[in-house]
Amino acid sequence: MPRYLKEILIGFVPVLFIFLAFIGVNIIPLLLATLLIGSLLFLANMRGGLAVGAGTDRKRKKTSPQKLTFEQIGGQDNAKQELMEALDFLIKHEEIRELGIRPLKGILLTGPPGTGKTLLAKAAAHYTDSVFVGSSGSEFVEMYVGVGAGRIRELFRDARSRAAKENKQSAIIFIDEIDVIGGKREGGQQREYDQTLNQLLTEMDGIYSSDSPRILLIAATNRKEMLDSALLRPGRFDRHIQVDLPDKKGRKHILELHAKNKPLHDEADLGKIAEESYGFSGAQLESVMNEAAIYAMRDGLKEIEQRHLSMSIDKVMMGERTDRESTLEEKKRVAIHELGHAIMAELVRPGSVKQVALSPRGKALGYVRHNPQEEQYLYTKSFLEEQIMIALGGAASEEIFYGGRSTGSSNDFEQALNIVQTMMRSGLTSLGIVDLDMVTKVELMKENHLILEDLMKRTRTMLEERRTIYEQSLDILLKEETLSGEQFRCLFREHSLLPA
Repeated sequence: MPRYLKEILIGFVPVLFIFLAFIGVNIIPLLLATLLIGSLLFLANMRGGLAVGAGTDRKRKKTSPQKLTFEQIGGQDNAKQELMEALDFLIKHEEIRELGIRPLKGILLTGPPGTGKTLLAKAAAHYTDSVFVGSSGSEFVEMYVGVGAGRIRELFRDARSRAAKENKQSAIIFIDEIDVIGGKREGGQQREYDQTLNQLLTEMDGIYSSDSPRILLIAATNRKEMLDSALLRPGRFDRHIQVDLPDKKGRKHILELHAKNKPLHDEADLGKIAEESYGFSGAQLESVMNEAAIYAMRDGLKEIEQRHLSMSIDKVMMGERTDRESTLEEKKRVAIHELGHAIMAELVRPGSVKQVALSPRGKALGYVRHNPQEEQYLYTKSFLEEQIMIALGGAASEEIFYGGRSTGSSNDFEQALNIVQTMMRSGLTSLGIVDLDMVTKVELMKENHLILEDLMKRTRTMLEERRTIYEQSLDILLKEETLSGEQFRCLFREHSLLPA
């Protein structure tokens, strides 16, 4: 309601009541009715709108996105190809009618956060020349009964009306975080989420009750295992497309896309950055390019250099450098801890250490940076055990030199525990091939303890034999706060512990 209209009503209503009272009209019922309506409107405003009109405010938000093509999305070649094939069903409706093919109703995009699921949905709208209506699962969750279901109805109604208004033959509805409303229903309990899910299922069943406009529902989640089976069955979400973390080629493509509007130095090598950013999502890679530009601006330079890109990887991975001042004894302990990681890494994977640093970043007081390794998607038992030994190297070093551990090992232990769980799920432990839900916690803890204790003993034994490397590396690290991989490997070669 416009502001001037509110002011007119505020001034007019009291005058009207005074006039009615003056001429002898009983105004008490009118006052009570006015108070009741005003209270209801106030409560509705506090809730974000009545259920039946829940889409009113959001209609202003659900504007058509800027044109985004699949070519502008990097690192998801397989997902893009699979999605385009599914979208062809929406475009080639005459051909599919002749062949008697049932049109698709829904496409589910699954994968880790930041991999571009929302971007793919927007590109799908452009590819099919459809109206795009976006929403998030959290928007349908509210403490008031019926609000979520009402908003689902409004979402589909809005998509159809906008398609008709813009003379479009189809509309794409995108729901992010669908696991919020599409979670598994529990027995006889009736929750507000269940009503919202039931309404979504009803709307999906009625998608093709009319040919125009054609509606396609695209949803995204990173927790597919939590979704209700009724939502996943054919006839609802007919296509499940995995949107994975990009490989090296994909990472380079993403970096190049985000570098188009940034001045790169001639010597900047995005291919090398793609190698070093193993495991990064598209969102993290965009942040790498942005942080590199910020570092260049801090240095007063007009071009982004290679060092800025390398620094930005550390920033995205571990956080900004902090100004924490540690005591000499604490620095020494951190140095010994990080050297333990580095020595174990060189022992099990020669040439893997790129740098050992004492500079605090985020919550870490020091870190070891590794050289990029080959892309790997399958892991053997020995590989995972070596990974655990690298993680335990820091705690083992503290035990050797100080007789005990510190809180600095908490993240290392968390990483080791996660790897042990992976081994158990993959049947790589003495438990064999089992359903972990059928194994008691006592048995799991016993197996976990045996694996970690055995690997900790092996790690300590291997590090005990390299005490001289600690002694020589410690002075350099405490003085310079960084130790390059080449310097570090020279110390190994001097003691003939690794081949030259």
